[in-house]
Amino acid sequence: MKTLALTAALAAALAQAAPAPRPPTRNVGTMSELMVKIIYPYSDAIFYIESRTPKTDAEWGIFEGQALMLAESANLLMMQGRARDQKQWMTDSRMMLDAAADAYAAAKKRDVDGIVFVGEKLLESCTSCHKTYRPNYGKPKGH
Repeated sequence: MKTLALTAALAAALAQAAPAPRPPTRNVGTMSELMVKIIYPYSDAIFYIESRTPKTDAEWGIFEGQALMLAESANLLMMQGRARDQKQWMTDSRMMLDAAADAYAAAKKRDVDGIVFVGEKLLESCTSCHKTYRPNYGKPKGH
């Protein structure tokens, strides 16, 4: 009887320790839609912080949400079905995630200089990715 109780207790403990299966995810929008509707406008909030500095707590709350959404969008870029490869794509996406997460932390402190600083890292991640994955990036139109 003790053996049965011990076995049952051990099985219960192992069942609790086993990670629950992850729910399935699916991509809803296209890469272009993700870029145009989320990543571009939210990254612009960071890039233009000096000319569009939030003035009120409500405005700072909106900005925090934009920085947070940008960071989470980097996670979306790394999802299966979106990641173009496990090398440069992931490097650029992680750089974007780190910069946006730092912008979010700086926004919580109302640190405009900190946001400007991480904006440079964000720009670096965008430029690196676009040079690698967008045909004709940086080339004049019509050439």
